[in-house]
Amino acid sequence: MKLGRIIGTVTPAVVYEGIEGTPLLLVQGLDKHREPEGKPFVAADPTRMAGPGELIYYESSREAALAMDPWFVPVDAAIIGIVDNLNLLDAEVV
Repeated sequence: MKLGRIIGTVTPAVVYEGIEGTPLLLVQGLDKHREPEGKPFVAADPTRMAGPGELIYYESSREAALAMDPWFVPVDAAIIGIVDNLNLLDAEVV
């Protein structure tokens, strides 16, 4: 799983069959120190609970399609949950 922050919402003009009603959110990927990593991307939110500004964890690729209901709809990223708290130990996290 990967860490990210919701930075916006997406309103599609056309919705693929199977993902009707699933929110699409703009996500900025983050590193372990919550610093931006890479370019923002669109992620489906099958939890239907995430909103702008929230810290989330997500999956990409095949795992993202598995998180959707129904399975294997064409998504590249899916939000899995909302992060309540993040604590790093003194040891190096890889």
